[in-house]
This record gives sequence, structure tokens and C-alpha cells, in this order.
Amino acid sequence: MKRIIVLLIILCGFTVNAQEVKKEGKTYKVKKEKIYLDGEEVTNILKDEEKTTILKQATLISEQKELKEKAKKETERARKKAEKKRQKARKRAEKKIQKAEKAKKKLDKLTDKLRKTEKKYRKLKRKGKLSPNAEERWLNKIDKTKVKIEKTKSKL
Repeated sequence: MKRIIVLLIILCGFTVNAQEVKKEGKTYKVKKEKIYLDGEEVTNILKDEEKTTILKQATLISEQKELKEKAKKETERARKKAEKKRQKARKRAEKKIQKAEKAKKKLDKLTDKLRKTEKKYRKLKRKGKLSPNAEERWLNKIDKTKVKIEKTKSKL
């Protein structure tokens, strides 16, 4: 991947340095205000009008290439930004699911605890082994568990 990027940069460097301009069936290459035809410099041979038109065309071509590169970079940047947003949204959704699962597990545990506590309370009460203070503690324990269950249900 790195090699491909390096090759693209090198190729862009070559295209920026030399612009090909076609005029009257001839292909001129423009490098830093110098005009070449078939590898020979013809800047001094051409008329001023021809020079200016060829140079204008070369700058126009290079500007178009720069605009294309800019647009390409912008689309790449936008694509990366959209990908980041998708990743964040996915992570948020996963966290939300994990929280819901955790709350469900906690609710199941609390429900089981309430069931066991009530069962033990009824058993002790039936056998008459509860003092008034102990009975009050058991009822408080049951009420607290019910409150925890309600809080957990609200999280779901």
C-alpha cells in the first residue's frame, strides 16, 4: 500500500513539472516557463503570442489537475470522516446493548433474590421463629429488594 502511494506521488510530481500542450497538431511540453518540442527547447524560437497561449494552456491544465487532486483529497477525507462516524455509532450501539444485557442480568438476579427472601420469610413466619424485630428486618429487606428491582426495570 505504501509503495502505491509513493508511486502516485512520484507520478504526480512528474506531471506537475511537465505539462503537455497541443497546438496546431504539435505537442509542446512546458517546464518552468520553458517550452520544449520533441525534447528540444523552442522557447526563444516561438513568437510571443504563441508563447503566451502555450503557457496559458499549460497553467490551465496544471490548475485543472490541482483541482482534481483537491477534489479527490476532499472526497477521501469525507469518506474517512463518514467511516469514523459509522464506527462511533456502531460502538455506541454495542455499548447500549451491553448495558441492556447487564441490566437484564441484574434484574434476573434481584428477582431470584426476592423470591428466595420471600420464601424464607414465609417459612420462618409459618414456623413462628420470627420475633417482631426480626420480622421488621425481613420486611425491610424485601422492600429494599423491590425498590432495586424497580430501579433496574426503569433502566431497561
